[in-house]
Amino acid sequence: MKKLLVSAFVASLSLSTSLAAFAADPGKVGVVVKIGGIPWFNAMDAGIKERGEKLGIDAFMVGPTSADPALQVRAIEDLIAQGVKVIGVVPNDAKVLEPVLTKAKQQGIIVITHESPGQKGADWDFELASSTGFGEAHAKLLAEKTGGKGEYAVFVGSLTVPLHNAWADAAIAYLKKNHPDMKLVGDRYGVAEDVDKSRSTALDLISAHPDLKGFLAFGSQGPIGAGRAIEERRKIGKIFVLGPFSPGQGQKLLMKDAISGGFMWNPKQAGEVFVTLADKLMKGEEPKDDDEIEGLGKIKPDFENRNIIVDQLVPINKDTVADLAAMGL
Repeated sequence: MKKLLVSAFVASLSLSTSLAAFAADPGKVGVVVKIGGIPWFNAMDAGIKERGEKLGIDAFMVGPTSADPALQVRAIEDLIAQGVKVIGVVPNDAKVLEPVLTKAKQQGIIVITHESPGQKGADWDFELASSTGFGEAHAKLLAEKTGGKGEYAVFVGSLTVPLHNAWADAAIAYLKKNHPDMKLVGDRYGVAEDVDKSRSTALDLISAHPDLKGFLAFGSQGPIGAGRAIEERRKIGKIFVLGPFSPGQGQKLLMKDAISGGFMWNPKQAGEVFVTLADKLMKGEEPKDDDEIEGLGKIKPDFENRNIIVDQLVPINKDTVADLAAMGL
C-alpha cells in the first residue's frame, strides 16, 4: 500500500511539474524575412535574439536565400509544422502569402507582419514609419538635390510589396503636385532587393535618359546598386540617389556622394518589436489606444485594418552614417 501511495504521489508530482512547465512555456516565435544574409536583416536578427533572451522567449529569424515569395511560403509551412505559437513575416508578396498565413491562423498561430499594412491573414501589422511620411520625406530630399527639375526613376523591392509601392505612390504624388518640372521615367522597377539588378537597371536608365537627374530607390539594396552605377558612370553630383539602405553597407558610397542620403527606421528595433508584440499577444493582451509599447511608444491602433503605425524616421546622411553603422546597422 505504501509503495502504491508513493508511486501515486510521484506520478502526481511529475504531472504537476509537467503541467507547470507547459504553462510557463511561452512558446516559440519564428520570424520570416525577405532574404537572409544582408545587413538590414542581420540587424533585425540581432534585435529578435536580444529581445527574446530578455523576455525568456525562444525567438529566431528565418532568412530565405533569395527574395522569392515561394521560399517564404515554404518557410512559413515549416514553422506551422514545428508548432510555433507566433509567426512574424516581412512579406515579399502580400497576395501570395495570404493562403499560408490564413492556414497558420486557423491552426491557432498568431501572425504578425511588418512592411505590409493591412495584410490579409495577419493578426496585426506594425510599421515604424507611415507610408505617406516616408515617401514624401524622400521626395522632398530629391527635389532639394535636383533643384526640382529633370527626370527621375523609382525602384521598389518588388511590384508586389505593398509598402514599397505605397512609399513610391506618396513620393510620385508629392513631386507631381509640388515639382511639375520633374518627370518620372517609366513607372517603377522591382529590383531594389537585389544589388546587381539595381546596378544594371540604373546603368541602362542612365544610358537611355540623358536628362536623368535622380533615383528614388525603396528597398535596402536599391540605393547601393544605383550608387555603384553612378560611381561607374562618373555621374556623382549630376545624378542623385535617395532611399533607405544599411548605413554600414552604404557608408563609403554616401561619403563619396554616390548616394545622396535617405531615411530609415531601425531594423534592429523592428526585430525587437516583433518579439515584444508576440509576447503581449501570447499573454492575451490586445493592443489598445494609448498603450505604451517598448519600441513603438504610445500607439493609436487602426483596429479595422489591424495596423499599428508610428513615425520614427532616422535620417541617413554624412553626419549620422558613422554612428548608425557603429550600431551594426
